[in-house]
Amino acid sequence: MNNHEIDFKLYGDDMQFVEVELDPQETVIAEAGSLMMMDDQIRMQTIFGDGTDNQSGLMGKLIGAGKRVITGESLFMTTFTNEGSGKKHVSFASPYPGKIIPMDLSEINGKLICQKDAFLAAAKGVAVGIEFQKKIGTGFFGGEGFIMQKLEGDGMAFIHAGGTMQKKVLEPGEVLKVDTGCLVAMTASVDYNIEYIGGVKTALFGGEGLFFATLRGPGTVWIQSLPFSRLASRIFAAAPERGGSKGEGSVAGGLFDLLGGDRK
Repeated sequence: MNNHEIDFKLYGDDMQFVEVELDPQETVIAEAGSLMMMDDQIRMQTIFGDGTDNQSGLMGKLIGAGKRVITGESLFMTTFTNEGSGKKHVSFASPYPGKIIPMDLSEINGKLICQKDAFLAAAKGVAVGIEFQKKIGTGFFGGEGFIMQKLEGDGMAFIHAGGTMQKKVLEPGEVLKVDTGCLVAMTASVDYNIEYIGGVKTALFGGEGLFFATLRGPGTVWIQSLPFSRLASRIFAAAPERGGSKGEGSVAGGLFDLLGGDRK
């Protein structure tokens, strides 16, 4: 094994968190801002890149940090190392309602491709990089699906899916069409492309956009029912406009005022 071997336990249903158990000198890496709580004697350190051994030297660290900028993530990641003499625990929380999916990379040939905002945490040694879709149509029209993250290694990784998650195993040649935002992750063997949805009425009135992600087996894909972009757009659409009515109930109005809304 090249990765630290970590144990874990999931808690909750719709707003889950994962508790990782660390033996002495074991380390877990995580996205900045995902920490929920940790025991004493766990050292928290901010690093460039993902902390893998192949990022030696300043140039390697800069390349790793640059990859994270391309995917829209922070320059930094955070490591949590148990510097005590016994087992210690650190917990990471979901960013919004959904499910945390534990992935043993050694069981899926050492590589997982996921949405750029899906990664939550992983055992130290898991490389967090970028996966470009080489087909140019995907780049121009795929939206969320053009630049994805790839997780490589033989350890545990945790990704987050919004809403309800479904795992589908595709047989060789089997095709599944998915909204680009609803695709959480897929194994490396899945062929991924973007397909145009014909018909002017579909484009103007369908409400689902002009393009689908077309996934062709063999391989496994994970689908989410509530991508964050969809959740954010619903919240934004429902938010009261500046200068608008003070109606619609005091709860929503009070929340708007609390968040700094300026209503006349």
